Amino acid sequence: MFRAITIACYPSSQLLPSAFLSPRFRTSSSKSTSSPPPPPQSSPLLITRHTLDGFPAIEHKDGVIVELALNRPEARNALNKSLVSELHEAIASLGQDSTARVVVIKSTSPTSAFCAGADLKERTSMSVTEVSSFVSSLRALMDGVENLPIPTVAVIEGAAFGGGLELALACDLRVAGPKAQMGLTETSLAIIPGAGGTQRLPRVVGEAKAKELIFRAVRIGAREAWRVGLVNVLMEGDGRGGGEEVGRICREMASNGPVAVRAAKKAVREGMQVDLRTGLELERECYATVIPTEDRIEGLRAFKEKRKPVYNGR
Repeated sequence: MFRAITIACYPSSQLLPSAFLSPRFRTSSSKSTSSPPPPPQSSPLLITRHTLDGFPAIEHKDGVIVELALNRPEARNALNKSLVSELHEAIASLGQDSTARVVVIKSTSPTSAFCAGADLKERTSMSVTEVSSFVSSLRALMDGVENLPIPTVAVIEGAAFGGGLELALACDLRVAGPKAQMGLTETSLAIIPGAGGTQRLPRVVGEAKAKELIFRAVRIGAREAWRVGLVNVLMEGDGRGGGEEVGRICREMASNGPVAVRAAKKAVREGMQVDLRTGLELERECYATVIPTEDRIEGLRAFKEKRKPVYNGR
């Protein structure tokens, strides 16, 4: 998706800047005869950060594009308690992260699955009370993703069913590979989409189409999903060039004024929930927040000097 340089990936509990001071980047004045530290323990969620140029970021301040990679290939990235907990932690941290400009949610085994939905094997061992609590945590997770102040992109190259599609629907943009399959299939299990699917899908594809997809519990391919507006970008051909396309889209968003992008997202997201008159007032308020910024002056100066602006988010 971005530059092909291998670096360590860290679990969500290490999202803060200290995570990037791994032992291999530290120096010491004294030699040690101890064995090298073990690699980070396998985590259901891997996090990497990239610079505006698409290179892996060594320092936290340079990591403006953040990738959250679902890493349960043996379970097709099904949402179990552990993965949901790590996603919660990562999203909460990103909500307070002034450096991050774009978040990408993807899979470490993309052609297998983006996310197959809730972990039904785990759910069979839950009591009724536990099921209710877990679904509530899923709802809170989707709300957290939707309410992030920066753009979010879901990259779907395999299966995205049930809660997996609900996670993608909580993102601002969805990009699908040619082998992607998606659907809200819960009614085939005698339940309904419970993590926002019945509300977010109609807002994306329209009420009638959403009813059809949910009532029939059908799975649709990437091209049909693109045709009905469920995905923004369809990777053509064999999908091998899709990663470059995703990277380009993310770099374009991250290169724009960070304060302005956040204000635009707030205006669109909140404006869609109110009437037009109220929405226009909200737009006015959001516009007012960008007027006194250094970035606005930099944008005008760069335009005059015929160069690319360098925004610092202030």
